[in-house]
Amino acid sequence: MSTIVFVHAHPDDEASQTSGTMARAVAEGHRVVCVYATGGDHGSRPEELHADASLADHRRAEAEASARATGVHRLVWLGFADSGMTGWDTNTAPDALWMADAAAVGHDVAAILDEEDADAVVGYDWHGGYGHPDHIMVHRIARHAVEYAARRPRHLEVSLNRDHLRRIMRLALDQGMLPEGQEVWDVDAPADDGNPIGTPEAELAWSVDVSAYLGVKRQALAAHASQTDAAGLLALPAEGFAAMFGRECYLEAGRAPGMVDGWPFA
Repeated sequence: MSTIVFVHAHPDDEASQTSGTMARAVAEGHRVVCVYATGGDHGSRPEELHADASLADHRRAEAEASARATGVHRLVWLGFADSGMTGWDTNTAPDALWMADAAAVGHDVAAILDEEDADAVVGYDWHGGYGHPDHIMVHRIARHAVEYAARRPRHLEVSLNRDHLRRIMRLALDQGMLPEGQEVWDVDAPADDGNPIGTPEAELAWSVDVSAYLGVKRQALAAHASQTDAAGLLALPAEGFAAMFGRECYLEAGRAPGMVDGWPFA
């Protein structure tokens, strides 16, 4: 069995992007470790959280609840501050992940890979899915970590299937499934860094069926109750949730062109 290390930018990123793969890996006997680069300091702050309380601490507890749902064996926190969205003043805060030396942090993550004798590491695509500065940094950090690890693990990068999302939006529009007043999500429009979201299907390597773990994925998202994005995803009807989240897609350098419908972890 394999040891798989997932590197994420903020608590709740694991729930929306890779929790199905994590839960499937655990169920099939693999060891799963999740590394968080930041505490998500600039996420949504719940009204019930006391003004003096730390949002990062609150979100850490939510991440621990998500791990209990997916069965993740170990959580690791790198301790950087959330950089916020592109162009925010917080991008240049001294402790922001965006200001970190990606190569130096890559050495820190490589030490975790070595400690775990990791077989695979999962990061983000080149623009972090939608251009968030912390996601872009996680992409860079994971690439460095793979280079520095003593036993070079396989390197996968989670990404959204842009063509699949476009098909879902078209179907939802044609069948009148969108709530009244909601606009169609234009997946080809500029995202946070000016690039379209995700990756074209032709460039993806793996499409992983996690439909048997949609219930776990819902639990993982629900664990991050403070975050409005998670709440919005949970509000999707069952059919829409399954269409959106029944598969998780990955890039893998060095593979022959063409997306494989399969399981990448032996």
